[in-house]
Amino acid sequence: MSHDVDIDAWLSAEGFDLPDGRAAARDSLEAAGLTRAGKARMSAAKEGRARAVLAERLFKHCATPACVAAASRSGRTPVRTAHRIACASCGGSDNRRAEVALVTACEGAGIRRLAIVGGSPSVREELRDALSGRLELRLIDGTERRTLAQARLDLDWADLVLLWGGSELDHRVSTLYTGAPPPLRRKLVHTSKRGIAALLEAAVVHLSRHG
Repeated sequence: MSHDVDIDAWLSAEGFDLPDGRAAARDSLEAAGLTRAGKARMSAAKEGRARAVLAERLFKHCATPACVAAASRSGRTPVRTAHRIACASCGGSDNRRAEVALVTACEGAGIRRLAIVGGSPSVREELRDALSGRLELRLIDGTERRTLAQARLDLDWADLVLLWGGSELDHRVSTLYTGAPPPLRRKLVHTSKRGIAALLEAAVVHLSRHG
């Protein structure tokens, strides 16, 4: 037995939940020959093809500025969604949204090399997975012994250094960075906030003021 779906309801469930976005999605489906003007229902067998067409042509984004910017750079038609979880940029994740915001801010400030001092092994791995394709990273264990010379090399190498005081970061390690000469200290962002999103947001704020 064949089944069909209400097109408007299906589009809303796919994240095209605002009138302009739903109209753009409907136009894309019609242009691809998956439905036609005035038709209210579509065969369920076409759902996979319809998703592929919409993903190729449209970029759903939430209202967050970083996600709006990501949509404008995507090469696809930006379409606003009311539900953050449907956003192709952040997917409703605070961490992912902060990652997008940081990468955007770094691009605007000419920042390419980022060092992060602190964080648990699992958090450093998450940061590596999220950012390594877009920034050059140096993730430093804040609990292991480190020398002044190593800290200076980190500061010389990096365009921006995040000291994560709200995580696993020993004072004897952090002082190697905070005690650097003023020109190098200008690269430092020292935050005691917990969580990846808070860390990256602190960097974005710093870049908006000094980038």
